[in-house]
Amino acid sequence: MRHVYLVTHPEAQHHIDGLVGGWYDSELTARGRQQADRIADVLAGKIGLQPVEVYSSDLRRASEAAERIAARFSVGVQTDPRLRERSNGEADGRPQAWLDERRIPLPEYGDRLGHHDGPAGAETRLALVERLYPALDDILRRPAPHQIVVSHGSASSYLIAAWIGMPMTSTDRVFFPLTAGSITTLRRNDTHFSHQVVALNETEHLQALD
Repeated sequence: MRHVYLVTHPEAQHHIDGLVGGWYDSELTARGRQQADRIADVLAGKIGLQPVEVYSSDLRRASEAAERIAARFSVGVQTDPRLRERSNGEADGRPQAWLDERRIPLPEYGDRLGHHDGPAGAETRLALVERLYPALDDILRRPAPHQIVVSHGSASSYLIAAWIGMPMTSTDRVFFPLTAGSITTLRRNDTHFSHQVVALNETEHLQALD
């Protein structure tokens, strides 16, 4: 059976500073690096000595976590900018309050995927899923039985939607709340050919650091 482990990057400096993330290229905090090492421990326990591949967003907070995880398996990291978080355009790196004052609320009905939040240069949710779905497809074309994908909260939520085969046009309401530093385990059942979500948003490994 194929296993895919979605890792949301651990604590980053923009979390501490109250800044908008998106494509703002913040680094992991010291605590975030500890969390990444705990994640590596958990994944090593799940995977053991079996072959594994590690993929990551190219933003530093994700790729740094991926490097620490990959080192545990003595493998490299394949970075892919398509695995980035959704861009908030000119809001990225600014105080969260700046974005909150300018954000155009997402409507309950209508074109939610094409909705523009307001800041110049921001991605729509449609643009996000249109790059994430092919990124996951490319990863799944690889034969490795265990694959680790380090990304971001909103991006990982849509990667789950892609995994279960949800059409892009149906993602306008789906959202899986994922904690920074969490692990979500996906499995392909070779008997039923089903795509399963066997563990969502695991965070027990982070508790000892709280």
